[in-house]
Amino acid sequence: MNKARDSIEANGEQRVWDPIVRIGHWLLVVGFFTNYVMEDEWLSLHVWIGYSLIAIVLFRIVWGLVGTRHARFSDFLRSPAVVLAYLRDLARGAARRYVGHNPAGGVMIVLLLACMLGLTFSGLILYALEEQAGPLAAWVAEAEHATATTLWAADEHFWEEAHEVMVNVMLGLVVLHVLGVFVSSRLHGENLVRAMITGRKPAP
Repeated sequence: MNKARDSIEANGEQRVWDPIVRIGHWLLVVGFFTNYVMEDEWLSLHVWIGYSLIAIVLFRIVWGLVGTRHARFSDFLRSPAVVLAYLRDLARGAARRYVGHNPAGGVMIVLLLACMLGLTFSGLILYALEEQAGPLAAWVAEAEHATATTLWAADEHFWEEAHEVMVNVMLGLVVLHVLGVFVSSRLHGENLVRAMITGRKPAP
């Protein structure tokens, strides 16, 4: 009996998402929206949540390389042609069901992780510029006295705008992600939100 069969339980469900994937997913959700609501009114807490988000994203990237089967990028990253074909099938209501992330979902995962990295990086630079604190404070201080080619690193207005843009991009991606989860759940008759809580999905 293969591993896929071993993971099918008596109730006909299959274990798909390991605890690291699930806990990391919901911590990112809570952390992002907590920081979005509070903005910088509680700056110290905002910063520490930002540090936590960076750690979670970096760990998720590592886990995407060495983790369990459906957590790995190799399990859900597909070529552009496959992604486009999946989206066409989805629009017709005839998309194939995947046990792990579908091709569009795989792209969304990468975009969300990349956007979160950009968001937290711009936040760290802003923290260094405004408070002269954080791990990038020394680098930003050097940039302030550097040549014109690196002065962008010390441009507070630029980083404020970049941070705001990244927040809005993240919100847009979240909306698309939720919409995709809803459509896929309806199309295949499964609750993907529940699956990200329990780690289990109906076996194929």
